[in-house]
Amino acid sequence: MSIFRYAKLDSCLTPLSVDGMGELQSWPMPWPQRLNSKPPSLLDSDATDEFYKDSKLWSQLVSDVYAEGLSIKWSSIRNVMDMNAGYAGDLVQYMQFSGLDRSILLIPLTVICINTILFASALIDLPVWVMNVVPIDVWDTLSVIYDRGLIGMYHDWCESFNTYPRTYDLLHSSFLFQYVEKRCDIVDVVAEIDRILRPDGYLVVRDSLEILNKLTPVLHSLHWSVSLHQNQFLVGKKSFWRPTAFE
Repeated sequence: MSIFRYAKLDSCLTPLSVDGMGELQSWPMPWPQRLNSKPPSLLDSDATDEFYKDSKLWSQLVSDVYAEGLSIKWSSIRNVMDMNAGYAGDLVQYMQFSGLDRSILLIPLTVICINTILFASALIDLPVWVMNVVPIDVWDTLSVIYDRGLIGMYHDWCESFNTYPRTYDLLHSSFLFQYVEKRCDIVDVVAEIDRILRPDGYLVVRDSLEILNKLTPVLHSLHWSVSLHQNQFLVGKKSFWRPTAFE
């Protein structure tokens, strides 16, 4: 059983600003302004510029790659899950692939943690609902998710996810499997993905080529179609396949 299953979420909620007398000074920004404003839980004063810069980067990535380059039929997508919504190392890996200025690594760790959460905000113009999942293996950014007016939860991907089968139309994983495979078999994780994804739904994995090469035969064994893009994106599409005979 996950240690987070019955954990209280009070620590994930950023306290409202009060003065020395305990009087409330301000309320959070209303929706949707709070989505793209600096989250109150990012306390470092240098975080604002990097936050906006990374928001632009993720918006461009979703627009140029996810929306146009991965052959996903977005008109059929309604329920989306980001399986690794707050992975701190994601920006590092993205920079290694794209050749971005590594001086960004000098910014506070809390800023690096926020970057993958920007996947959900980059989808704001699409008619989709996104569940942001913070795995137990990575940095805890659930408070940032809540600050931005998004929905999220903790989960251990070595366990089953508490939802009905065929709930989601698209699952997004950004540099998750390299951590999960240290504790459990990725075959078990893929089996859970197959359970909660509807037929004709998509799995988008952004990861190292080594991880993508491990996932490809597993997905093929489930009769999924698989394609690789730029050696850093895997798109799997679940089929309607069912066995024709039983032993």
